[in-house]
Amino acid sequence: MNDVTEALRLPSPAPRPQALAFDGDKLWMGSIETDRIYAINPRQWTLIEEDKVPGKPWGMTVVGDELRVICGVGEDDDRVIKRFVPGHGFKSTGTIDCPDATGSQLSYDGSWLYLSQWYHRRILGLDEQGNIVRQIDVPHQICGQCYVDGNFYLVTTDDEESGEYFLTRVSANGEFRSEDLARIPFAARALAFDGSRFWTNHREANQIVAFER
Repeated sequence: MNDVTEALRLPSPAPRPQALAFDGDKLWMGSIETDRIYAINPRQWTLIEEDKVPGKPWGMTVVGDELRVICGVGEDDDRVIKRFVPGHGFKSTGTIDCPDATGSQLSYDGSWLYLSQWYHRRILGLDEQGNIVRQIDVPHQICGQCYVDGNFYLVTTDDEESGEYFLTRVSANGEFRSEDLARIPFAARALAFDGSRFWTNHREANQIVAFER
């Protein structure tokens, strides 16, 4: 199995970048060091917008013109999903409690949110009220997630201390099939797709990395 082919490795605008999402124009990043989210112009690598997060931003995805952000709140870091409207900030309405108060990454297929639970090795489809409508079991732990052309693409590992990370594809239609496509040679966090390249974080190096599909 080959390593992914890096296209870009750029300094994060804030330390410990954790969450990523691409809205068709901007790359959104959430830092668990500053507890803020940032909108980045990916072509000029300039900061467009930033906002304070009501918790730690563990994962996020784009839903229409909004974002949904997994926030860790309270002393126990309980996970909830919050609405964020660019230019207007986080909203008090539409909050969803994550099942078991856990969850680290999000994606959206146009109908449902999909929440990954790292140590449970599964993806849960959620309706607007947070009810579980689907469960997809994955053979690895999940530390990055996005939805592209009917498939989930994941950053996975079997042991986060081992340094072995993979780009894994899971079919979302019919029988769930999982395939490890390539190695990621660093401890990656989050996954976004801009139409041609994937983006992930090398969190502990304070860098954001783009690699070819």
